[in-house]
Amino acid sequence: MTSHEENTLAAAGPHAEALRAAIDESFTGTLETLKDLVAIPGIAWASFDASQLDRSAAAVAELAEAAGFPQVGVHRAAKEDGTPGGPAVVARRLAKEGKPTVLLYAHHDVQPPGDTALWESAPFVAVERDGRLYGRGAADDKAGIMVHLAASAAVAKVLGDELGLGVTLFIEGEEEAGSPTFRAFLEEHQAELAADVIVVADSSNWKIGVPALTTSLRGLVDGTVEVRVLDHAVHSGMFGGPVLDAPTLLARLISTFHDEKGNVAIAGLVSHDDADVDMPEADYRADASVLDGVRLAGEGSITSRIWTKPALSIIGIDAPSVEVASNTLLPAARAKFSLRIAPGQSPEAAMDAVRAHVESNAPFGAQVTFTPGEMGNPFAVDMGSPAARLMMESLAQAWGTESVGTGIGGSIPFIAELVELYPQAQILVTGVEDPDSRAHSANESLHIAEFRKAILAEALLLLALNDGH
Repeated sequence: MTSHEENTLAAAGPHAEALRAAIDESFTGTLETLKDLVAIPGIAWASFDASQLDRSAAAVAELAEAAGFPQVGVHRAAKEDGTPGGPAVVARRLAKEGKPTVLLYAHHDVQPPGDTALWESAPFVAVERDGRLYGRGAADDKAGIMVHLAASAAVAKVLGDELGLGVTLFIEGEEEAGSPTFRAFLEEHQAELAADVIVVADSSNWKIGVPALTTSLRGLVDGTVEVRVLDHAVHSGMFGGPVLDAPTLLARLISTFHDEKGNVAIAGLVSHDDADVDMPEADYRADASVLDGVRLAGEGSITSRIWTKPALSIIGIDAPSVEVASNTLLPAARAKFSLRIAPGQSPEAAMDAVRAHVESNAPFGAQVTFTPGEMGNPFAVDMGSPAARLMMESLAQAWGTESVGTGIGGSIPFIAELVELYPQAQILVTGVEDPDSRAHSANESLHIAEFRKAILAEALLLLALNDGH
């Protein structure tokens, strides 16, 4: 810890110094426990071994019991087809009279490892290299679990009988599979999970050395568009010329989704250019692996383009592959789109806007069929709330530097359900990732020094909530 960090922390009072000491004392054990969690390949996808997901939940439950939570259970909710969802861990320490309750969320399931040949070390063996911990789930989101456990344990140790804050640990087991039973689970356990403040530890900091509170998340709208021009395929030599094939017309339709500068050109979509911080273009190009010579799309700041403006991508196309292509005019082609929507945008209105655009831009009179898919709400933090203020202060104290508010281009759809079912709760989205964590990719990793600071920041938040600040 630098002298600036020590001075900043000292200003927070004697309990803050004691928290740092407690976290430092147990940090080696915390890191080793995280390594043990990384070794469990708990993946909530149907094609993977479900017993490993059960094993992962059991391990988290044991850790919660060891951390002193009086009430610990592993629960499931049923999917729409009646089959059980992923196992979630709920652990509770009830609040004393007059004290608030905080809900600490993370998830224990992880993404599949993908092509293991791309990993520099085995994905489910946690390895330390150059100050980082490598392994699937090391950052997303088993580090979030350990932040919650280590922070709450440190606060309990330092405060002892002075601790009156209620703490509920909610560790989901199917987030990487799209949280299919999240809503049902919340409804079944709504009273148990009720809280004044909800901390979702599944996001990222701005960069190494600069902590961040996630202030916004884009929502998500997706669906498919099919273009049909013929009743059946015909010989391209005999009939080609007067009619264009379906893939060509699909491409023409897709090209209308953006203007010549790369802005999304669908009327009725919300767009803002008001991000508090910006990212140098060189950093974005490096992080996104943009090839030399490729011009960036859109206008406005880089951060607004990835946080508060819509972004539309084509993520799949149904057409014969090149290897099996024949000389025929294809009668139909289909594409799947994924549209990230800005905070303040209604997903229903966004879906209607895409539908209207597609139907009004049918190329050459082709038959166009629009099929809506999933919808997820965007999210914006009330930065004026007491909890947001305390979190920003806690981050600054733990890092010894000013914290920033940042958006996230991705979506966490279940947060909208938390907002709906717990409208009075103050929701905070925090995390331990950084721009090089590579969550979901090969060589996922956690910056170990930042991990320690994230634990301290959350512990300081819990301390402040306990003291009624």
